[in-house]
Amino acid sequence: MGGSVVFETMTIQSHKGVYRVFFDANLLDNPVPICAGDCHFLVDSNVARLYQKELGPVLQAERTILIDAVEPSKSLHNIIPIFEQLVAARVRRDHMLVAIGGGIVQDITCFIASTLLRGMRWRFVPTTLLSQADSCIGSKSSINLGDAKNILGTFNPPDEIYIAPRFLGTLDEKEIRSGIGEILKVHAIDSPASFDRVAHAYPQMLKDQAVLLTYIRSALLIKQRYIELDEFDRGVRNIFNYGHSFGHAIEAATHFGIPHGIAVTMGMDMANSIAVRRGLLPASQFARMHPVLRSNYLPFAKTNIPLAELLSALQKDKKNTSTELGLVFPLGEAAEVKRVNLVADAAFTGDCRAFLEHTRYE
Repeated sequence: MGGSVVFETMTIQSHKGVYRVFFDANLLDNPVPICAGDCHFLVDSNVARLYQKELGPVLQAERTILIDAVEPSKSLHNIIPIFEQLVAARVRRDHMLVAIGGGIVQDITCFIASTLLRGMRWRFVPTTLLSQADSCIGSKSSINLGDAKNILGTFNPPDEIYIAPRFLGTLDEKEIRSGIGEILKVHAIDSPASFDRVAHAYPQMLKDQAVLLTYIRSALLIKQRYIELDEFDRGVRNIFNYGHSFGHAIEAATHFGIPHGIAVTMGMDMANSIAVRRGLLPASQFARMHPVLRSNYLPFAKTNIPLAELLSALQKDKKNTSTELGLVFPLGEAAEVKRVNLVADAAFTGDCRAFLEHTRYE
């Protein structure tokens, strides 16, 4: 399997130059090549527990910091002690930060690497499906401030990324569904045909790692096209927020009771529903996409999502203008994903309420 197309190295172009994505089935057998020299490891504490033997050389290193990968850890307030630990460890600009974990550890490490000592190099070993299939490329860091999610951040790509499929073996179903949510989103952006292919493969992705790896790579290849055109998210890359404005609001309204990628899946379904109600999308397109989207968030479909809290969170989204919400919808017969600005008026509130009520009682 190591010689298959799935495991070929990817090369991504960024404003800092080229960085590479390695697919390494044997990484956990020999993690030392991740970083030689002066390295500071920032490791998800749960990953450290699960892979204590495999990551022994890393965990025994003097400059290793364990991070609880929970949403509060991603706040500016809770990142300050990590800065302090790095400074106490005499970090220098020519040292390397190495993140081993999912999106939370990635965001923290990328943000620190962007700001500490006016900029440091960093590498990433993504351990969740969501980070392997989506967030590992694209340069972004996103940090929370109070109840405003992802309001602070930078663009700073890692030097190298190492994807080790064996990490997927200890993920629970909730984490797999969360990653699949982003895979569904990326393929929906690519084309209806791409989405239909991944929707058809959905049952196999839940149980067959080989199929899952195929779609991890496919999702990264699709995303690569957009981030190389618009790395700083000022134009065409905006459409990758499909499902995210509603998804982030769902996360906030449920106090992060719904995992990110699953909330994004629900957010896509919500965007599609509202687009149909406003005449922006044919009902047939909603019907085409709804079954697999609902299947993916089904375990959370009955979760109470307070409408007032959801609307409040939507108002804080960083993509908004001073007077309108900046939302992303699939439009027309081709379900082409585009940004649309809407006023958060009574009609929009009614659209949101209708979706939430239908979702809970479908």
